[in-house]
Amino acid sequence: MSKIDNNFPSLKNDRILKAARGEIPDKLPIWIMRQAGRHLPEFREFREGHSFFEICKNAEYATEVTLMPIRRYDLDASIIFSDILVIPEALGLEVEMRAGIGPVLPQPLTIETLSNLVTEGVVDKLKYVGEAINLTRHKLEGKVPIFGFSGAPWTLMGYMIEGGGSKTYSKARKWLYAFPKESHQLLNILTNVIIDYLVLQIEHGAQIVQVFDSNAEYLNKDLYKDFCLPYLKRISEEVRSKLRDKKLDEVPMVLFAKGGWYCLEEQADLGYEVIGVDWTVDPKFVRNIFKNKNITLQGNLDPCALYAPIGQLKSMVQKMLEEFGHERYIVNLGHGIYPDAPIDAVHAIIDVVHKYNC
Repeated sequence: MSKIDNNFPSLKNDRILKAARGEIPDKLPIWIMRQAGRHLPEFREFREGHSFFEICKNAEYATEVTLMPIRRYDLDASIIFSDILVIPEALGLEVEMRAGIGPVLPQPLTIETLSNLVTEGVVDKLKYVGEAINLTRHKLEGKVPIFGFSGAPWTLMGYMIEGGGSKTYSKARKWLYAFPKESHQLLNILTNVIIDYLVLQIEHGAQIVQVFDSNAEYLNKDLYKDFCLPYLKRISEEVRSKLRDKKLDEVPMVLFAKGGWYCLEEQADLGYEVIGVDWTVDPKFVRNIFKNKNITLQGNLDPCALYAPIGQLKSMVQKMLEEFGHERYIVNLGHGIYPDAPIDAVHAIIDVVHKYNC
């Protein structure tokens, strides 16, 4: 294991942590999914000299990229620069980041190669993420908290079987119907790794962690109940259990199941303090579902709203804030920010959010 320096600077801005715990901060907190990276000109310049995974695996590089949006914007959290596909890579699959295409796994997982996955020492291979979190938290000097994260089991399974992104994830969904036993075997492998991986991140200084189930939208409720909910519940329960065993403080956990509107009630019972919602869900509808739950909501501005005229954008943000309300709410987009998103639009959103409670 890497050396951990837990003598961290005092935290100056705990708005996100307060909101996650159900307390009311002085201002609504805001961060933006994928804020560390592709829409920033300074990142694109940095990227010209380094490959994507070179940045992920070098603590100094990952820290520098993670700090870029914090220097530019008045955000209330940082999120470590990494990728959900570091787990499949650690399991023995090759992962490439191809320009104009995105992540590609040249040799996708098959039923025949399932047994070839390397399941021993996986998290040790991911210690570079912990090192980057540890360094970043020190470099932040307490300005804002730092998020750790992981992909969810189903989402990682989809990439591994499809060999990258997909419009249908039909190959991965086929497994759920044709090979349920092997599907559960793979999901168990991934869940075990995710649990230890999140614990590793928290050990190294992550103050809040998010599980991205980015491909929830490709399943129906029955499939999600069988192949997702039990594993997501295990993650929330066993991460906390392992932290207690290590005598470490628990941290808030966020679940973002993109397109998972069909099982929001079930998500509320998984043990996550925060549930993220995408832009297709009406805030009042979500609030009604969670009205008797001690759960914070996160989201859900359409990432494409950033292309609207600034005045119109500000009005949309104001409306969203009024509908969600100021209690148990973290402001975010309904998915990751797009590469060509205007910088001025991000500043405008943050300005509206931070003035909302003033």
